[in-house]
Amino acid sequence: MADPIATDDNEDNDEGADNGRSGRRSFARRLRNHLIAGLLIWIPIMVTVWVIRFLSRILDQSLVLLPPPWRPEALVGQYVPGVGIILSFILLLVTGVLVRNLFGGRIVAGFEDLVRRIPVIGAVYGGAKTFSETVLTDKGKSFKQVVMVEFPRKGIFSVGFITSEELEEVQAKTAQDVVCVFVPTTPNPTTGFIVLVPREEVVRLDMTVDEAVKMLLTLGVVVPKWKNKSVAADLAPQQPPP
Repeated sequence: MADPIATDDNEDNDEGADNGRSGRRSFARRLRNHLIAGLLIWIPIMVTVWVIRFLSRILDQSLVLLPPPWRPEALVGQYVPGVGIILSFILLLVTGVLVRNLFGGRIVAGFEDLVRRIPVIGAVYGGAKTFSETVLTDKGKSFKQVVMVEFPRKGIFSVGFITSEELEEVQAKTAQDVVCVFVPTTPNPTTGFIVLVPREEVVRLDMTVDEAVKMLLTLGVVVPKWKNKSVAADLAPQQPPP
C-alpha cells in the first residue's frame, strides 16, 4: 500500500522544483532586460564617440598646414586632440569669405581652369567639384528625393535617391524615360549601386533624406513615421494581385 505521506512529500518537492526553475527563469529574464537597457544607453554613446574621434583624426590632418614651430606638439610638448577641428573650421570660414568676393572668385576660377587641364587630375577634380556642388548646394536635384525601386530583382524593393534625370543617351537608346537612382548599402551609405530605372517604375517616398539616411544607418530599425500624406500623381501604379 502506498504511503500517502511520501506522495505528499514528492508533490511538495516537485512544486518546489517548479518554483525554483520559474524563479531562475525570472531572474535570467530580469538580468537580460537590465543588460539590454544598459546596451541601449552605451551603444549610441560609444558610436558617437567613435565617429567624433574618427572625424577629429581626419580634421587634425589640417595641422600640416601650420609651420612646425606653431603646431601643438611644439608649443605644449604633446598632441592636443581637437585643435585640427578648430583650425579646419577657421580655414573653411576664411576660404568661404575670400571666395564669395569678386577678386577671390576670379582667383579660384583661374586655379580650377588650370587644374582641369591636367590629365587624370583634372578629371578627378572636375568630378569631385561637380558632385560637391550638386549635393551641398541647390543647383541640382540630386539626393533631394527619396525613392523606392525594385532592386536587386522584381518583387524586392530598395530605398534609393534620385541622382540624375537627364540621361539623354540612355533614354534615346532604351526609348524610355529613365532616371538614375543611387541605391546605398547599409550600414555604410557612402557605397552602393547606380541603377537606371524607367521613371514609371520609381516610387517616390514621403520620407526626407535625413530620415532615409537614419534608416540606412540603423539597418532599418529606425523607420520614420508616415504622416499619411496624399499619394503623389507620379507614383508607380499598384500592380493588381494575382
